[in-house]
Amino acid sequence: MSTETKTRARPAALTLTPSAEARIAALMSRAPEGAVGVKLSTPRRGCSGLAYSVDYVSEEKPFDEKIVTPGGTFYVDGASILYLIGSRMDWKEDDFTAGFVFENPNAKGACGCGESFTV
Repeated sequence: MSTETKTRARPAALTLTPSAEARIAALMSRAPEGAVGVKLSTPRRGCSGLAYSVDYVSEEKPFDEKIVTPGGTFYVDGASILYLIGSRMDWKEDDFTAGFVFENPNAKGACGCGESFTV
């Protein structure tokens, strides 16, 4: 009988598109001193309850999901993971707007302005 433990890589809670990774690299190239990465969280805000928030972070927290990208480290807030599992994060830019766009299979609805979502 073998006592060997087999482990398999756990998939990331969130998938980043190449465009999102490039934007993270751009953000990290001009990050404030002491920033260790960029972090996504879902604070309670807006008319539907939760919103997406991307900010610089100066320390790595033990329960945050860490995603290493070519341009810098991206974190997903540990308290937000359950709302984001299976999501895809992209960066979209056109003549009038620019921002991260999320395809979240857990979102059951969103407010009319697109500022917040509910699960």
